[in-house]
Amino acid sequence: MPDVPEIAALDLARALEDGAPLQVLDIRAPHAVAGGAIAVPAPARFLHVPGSRLFAGGDPAASGLDPDVPVAVVCGHGNSSRQVTAWLATQGFDARSLNGGMAAWTRAALPRPLPAPAGFDALVQFDRLGKGALGYLLISDGAVVVIDPPRVVDLIEQEAERAGATIVAVMDTHTHADYLTGGPALAVRLGVPYHLHSADAVSPFDGRPGRVTFAPYGEGDTVRVGREMLRVIHTPGHTLGSVTLVAGDTAFSGDFVFVRSVGRPDLAGKASEWVEDLWRSLERARREWPADLIIRPAHYAADQERAPDRSVGGRWGDLLEANEALAIRGAAAFREWLRARTREAPDAYRIIKTVNLGLAQVSDAQADELEGGKNECAA
Repeated sequence: MPDVPEIAALDLARALEDGAPLQVLDIRAPHAVAGGAIAVPAPARFLHVPGSRLFAGGDPAASGLDPDVPVAVVCGHGNSSRQVTAWLATQGFDARSLNGGMAAWTRAALPRPLPAPAGFDALVQFDRLGKGALGYLLISDGAVVVIDPPRVVDLIEQEAERAGATIVAVMDTHTHADYLTGGPALAVRLGVPYHLHSADAVSPFDGRPGRVTFAPYGEGDTVRVGREMLRVIHTPGHTLGSVTLVAGDTAFSGDFVFVRSVGRPDLAGKASEWVEDLWRSLERARREWPADLIIRPAHYAADQERAPDRSVGGRWGDLLEANEALAIRGAAAFREWLRARTREAPDAYRIIKTVNLGLAQVSDAQADELEGGKNECAA
């Protein structure tokens, strides 16, 4: 069906972001939708109708579709959605098939320019709407550092080129468990350093050293970006090597602190040990970080964590008041709070961490499967 109209994942993301009148029709099986679906600002405009049921019904409007509103049709990889899109066109609907399906949606990273940290020239937050994952591009005097990049880095490189700036370093705040990082491959291709804390360059499961080439950084280190510096604070707890990167008045907190929660200490099966590290890191942050410090995390769980401009982040002082985990003032109470929220980690997370350490390889199709669904990194 070569003439079936399609919409790219980023174009769909921008349309939803801009509030364009649009319906999203997800035709996947119920278990697939339960594992992750496209968030639509107007919930009534998200419809889940398996393709077989839609065809059997005969009249699309009977399934809740509005014939006067354009519709984006979604399946797993963009094949079945083309068939449904073609059929909807015969029924008078303005329909588009999501090119690449949910796999493409999970990969897509929407660039969102933000106010630059004090002393820096530009900051872009890359929002993976399908994962609830965030990466960053930070510019000073024509130099770029990339923080917590996704597996597909084409758009990040395009943004750097558009700004007339050169990527000089790539950084991960920790070894991620929910998505495959593009950091090591990007750094090797560009011939620039890939920074990671050495405590995260070892498998937490069996102690095997990783096979990724990296430039270690840790507490008190600085990394030059143009005329400015990034300062490294070691904030273990989510992982042993978790760091927060401070640029002017902005802190890139990775999975240490989120807008409404904190990073889980149990994803490597070491909750009882790492919870103590997490508590000490939080106590230090409460004691030392200024209220006006802007927190930019690596993840979010829901749109409620967004600011009015749709970005994710906020003032440290505001987080101290609104974030339930940060309000706890005793180690025992904090341990109990985490214990009550501990749930089984996704099976894919162990594999993803192992791949991110260079200890295993997966195909692109396997990577799409591993990364499917929203992140589960917050307590």
